Amino acid sequence: MVLTLKDFEQTYFYKTELIQLCKVYGLPTYGTKAELNKYLTLYLSGTPACDIKVNRKHTTSRNKTKITLETKILGEGFSLNQEARKLFAEYFGKEKFSFKKEMAVIKRQAEYNGETKMTVRDLLERYQEMVGQGNVLRETAEEATYQWNNFVRDFCKSSESQNYHQKLKVAAILWEKVKNSKNDKKFEASLVQKYEKDISNYMNK
Repeated sequence: MVLTLKDFEQTYFYKTELIQLCKVYGLPTYGTKAELNKYLTLYLSGTPACDIKVNRKHTTSRNKTKITLETKILGEGFSLNQEARKLFAEYFGKEKFSFKKEMAVIKRQAEYNGETKMTVRDLLERYQEMVGQGNVLRETAEEATYQWNNFVRDFCKSSESQNYHQKLKVAAILWEKVKNSKNDKKFEASLVQKYEKDISNYMNK
């Protein structure tokens, strides 16, 4: 079966499946799901495989254990490790600090855009801006690939989910229906009614 662009855009693929497709078509296999999706979309739109290059490259890091707010996040040995966690905790005035997904996304975007002058301070300020704007992260290309996570979250927030126990199980059943369909890979209230028989065993009594 020949994979068309339309079929590709209407089908949910796991990252491992995207990597295999990229190998089949001779495309780069390094990157996030969003980047792999972009390579395949370009190829299926007619761009020759030889013209499709990796969007971002691994940066060469120098050995540097002590990081500061002025440390460049690319090429100076910076990573989201215990040393960074200590610095972030001090920056935010907390005893402990847990890394957020937004920070990894910002770092990858910097790699993609070649922002070699971006510092740890810039990263933290951009993180604060992103959090302050609410759902901005969800609108990025990378977050758009987290379809299952978004589906579960939206289902659990819905009033329809309150009628069921084992919400994750119910969400998984509905997700399988959506994932294997040609419809948008997102939760809609109509799904509960459409597949009522499939999830009836989990309805609250």
